[in-house]
Amino acid sequence: MPLACAILAALFIPTVASAQSSKESEQDARIQQLEAELQSLKQALLQQQDQISQERSQREAELAARPPVQPGAAPLSGPGMQGSGAVAARPAPPAGKPRAPIQDTAIVSGDSHFSYGGFIKLDMMSTRTSDGTIADGTPGRMFYFPTATPVGGKGDSYTDFHAQFSRIWFGVDRVTDAGDTVKGYVEFDFFGGGNSNVGNEKFSNGYPPTLRHAYVQWNRWTAGQTWTNFMDLGSVPETVDFVGIVDGTVFARQAQLRYTRGPWSFSLENPQTWYQAGSPAHVSSGENTLPDVTARWQTKGDWGHFSVAGLARELRTGTDKAQGYALSVAGSFKLGERDLLQYTFSGGPGLGRYIGFGMAPDAYLDGNGDLEAQDLYAGFAAWRHNWNGSLRSTLAYSAAYIDNDPSTVGALSTRRTQSWRANLIYSPFPRLDLGAEVSWAKREVAGGLEGELARLHTTVKYTF
Repeated sequence: MPLACAILAALFIPTVASAQSSKESEQDARIQQLEAELQSLKQALLQQQDQISQERSQREAELAARPPVQPGAAPLSGPGMQGSGAVAARPAPPAGKPRAPIQDTAIVSGDSHFSYGGFIKLDMMSTRTSDGTIADGTPGRMFYFPTATPVGGKGDSYTDFHAQFSRIWFGVDRVTDAGDTVKGYVEFDFFGGGNSNVGNEKFSNGYPPTLRHAYVQWNRWTAGQTWTNFMDLGSVPETVDFVGIVDGTVFARQAQLRYTRGPWSFSLENPQTWYQAGSPAHVSSGENTLPDVTARWQTKGDWGHFSVAGLARELRTGTDKAQGYALSVAGSFKLGERDLLQYTFSGGPGLGRYIGFGMAPDAYLDGNGDLEAQDLYAGFAAWRHNWNGSLRSTLAYSAAYIDNDPSTVGALSTRRTQSWRANLIYSPFPRLDLGAEVSWAKREVAGGLEGELARLHTTVKYTF
């Protein structure tokens, strides 16, 4: 028996040793393979880090080469910007503690620069009308709309809250290798023409975005939808209401092609004729064949600015046509360190839809059925006073007169409107505005009836 055990051990032990030696060789080969793969991954990671570092250095050099943005200035030079009345530069981060970026990677590719902004605005108002009711959900309940002031009825009062004038914009701009400047801009709010059109106040108060601006700029050219070239944005005062001095304000956003050179700008803009045919209703013809043509000249300095604008139009229905012309002067004038005067005066036959949210028709059918351009004259003046760095006020008056005949346009057609407003706006810190405004308005129709409106309007607005 001892001899048999010895023989078995002699046969088995070399076999086991041989198997263990083979297994260890396989493990050594696997370890060497893993080490090679790890070294390869390490090399790839180092190369990626070097590439990211180079790209970051390049972006920082490009940003350093950009001209500095002035405090409160919009990143795009095109129209459509509206911010807080008290905007200051953001404080620099403490030394040695750089502010972390919101997003470290580029949003747009190449040498383009992406920007965005807007504001959140809550409007709260209490309104009293002397001679009728403004229908719920209509624009007149959300902001001052001159032709919505009722006449010939029983007085009423109501309270409305909304945030539909909150807005957001996006822009992209770049400078090409050839030195061309290209910019794109799009802006939305949530107005949509009134609560009754696209939303409701039952439980969700949901309102879809409404296009305000969408245009591209290439050097001196602007193409797309934006403010009419006939309008002077710099003359519009700060109000708690959406516009406030609506009666006398040139106000239109529409598709156009514009060319600007120095103090001059010229545009071809979307044509549209609204006329009256024996009643107060405005009828859209849709028959225009020629664009509206505008030209504007502006000068500015430390004293303020001044502009003159002209408008020429073809007014057309399916059976007749007429010519429309208008002139507008506008500007601002500094009255010392704390006071500013702003104004606009416009008039002419065919001015129509360019004033006061289309308060007047562009034309009307006379007693013979011929199309005649409607005479319209409008203007406003506003005085702004800065009490200190965070508190300011504006006092404004605006009015419009439509030279109409009740026998051709109806007794209820608007003939004259006027309004006063005074506000106080406080900014506890830049970009946050708390405001209150009292206003009074009066509307007179061609038949002689009159109606008045009084409103207390408060707001909270944060610009970002």
